[in-house]
Amino acid sequence: MTYKATATTRMKSGTTRPALDRTFSVAPMMDWTTRDYRAFARTLTRQALLYTEMVTTGAILHGSPRERFLGYDEVEHPIALQLGGSDPGELAECAVIAEEWGYDEVNLNVGCPSDRVQNNMIGACLMGHPEKVAAAVRAMREAVKIPVTVKCRIGIDDQDEDADLERFIAQVADAGCEVFIVHARKAWLQGLSPKENRDIPPLNYPRVHRLKASRPELHIGINGGIKTLDECREQLDSVDSVMVGREAYQNPWLLAGVDRAIYGVAGPAESRHAAARAFRPYIARRLEEGAKLNHVTRHLLGLFQGQPGGRRFRRHLSENGHLDGACLRVYDDALSLVPEREPAETA
Repeated sequence: MTYKATATTRMKSGTTRPALDRTFSVAPMMDWTTRDYRAFARTLTRQALLYTEMVTTGAILHGSPRERFLGYDEVEHPIALQLGGSDPGELAECAVIAEEWGYDEVNLNVGCPSDRVQNNMIGACLMGHPEKVAAAVRAMREAVKIPVTVKCRIGIDDQDEDADLERFIAQVADAGCEVFIVHARKAWLQGLSPKENRDIPPLNYPRVHRLKASRPELHIGINGGIKTLDECREQLDSVDSVMVGREAYQNPWLLAGVDRAIYGVAGPAESRHAAARAFRPYIARRLEEGAKLNHVTRHLLGLFQGQPGGRRFRRHLSENGHLDGACLRVYDDALSLVPEREPAETA
């Protein structure tokens, strides 16, 4: 069985791109879902929707060069830009910039619990201010043709009822948001660190399932604690899409099974080695641009997780990739430490 989630990306010219299928996506993760990780992910899956790290409106509007915050490789499509901010005018301006840069979607972060973003009225604290989120969504939707979506939690602090989440969703949906990706944990804004907020509050998948049942006209995606494609398929019986975070980064070979298991088409990678070789030209290009080898290859350290030679692969890259002058030879030597098997069925 395959799954399809429908969404149309409208361009400013009025023409329509192919439907944006967000049935499976990789979550935005700070310091992890960089342009290098996303390019690597495309050696494993062509279909998954990829998200940038959260980029604040201030970084886009005042940072320089803008390429540092918005640059990506064309191979990364479909790709969504996640924004952090709360000022409707600034968010609308950044959404326009995202559309001009060719992003397929712009997503508002209403889930990050860190103190730093709270102090700037960014992230999960906005769940306590649905009117601000609604105003931001309305402004962005009026400014662009690409989809404007929201990623949120099931609640914050003492919000612990279905009705709390449903009130937030209703107010933002009334502003025109049709797509919500819901991290199925509360966020405690006081007393827990961002890391603890990813683990300690219990997962509550049924609350997200009930939200979908009560708002069937909305696209409701689920995120949080999902580690296998079997779990993804199970979730898709109750919601429209699944977003996977840490597992997709720490065990990237998971992505090699996404295209077939979720979309019913063959993926690009026949083996882990094949994916690593396919990424080699990209690494070479980044090195020519002045990137350090370890900055690019750190995203591959989990590729051979659980495989013979996988630990040696990680150690070789970790110990040598940061050295001055580290080049593709270091990468090739690391790959040679992992016995190559015949192409096998993907994860």
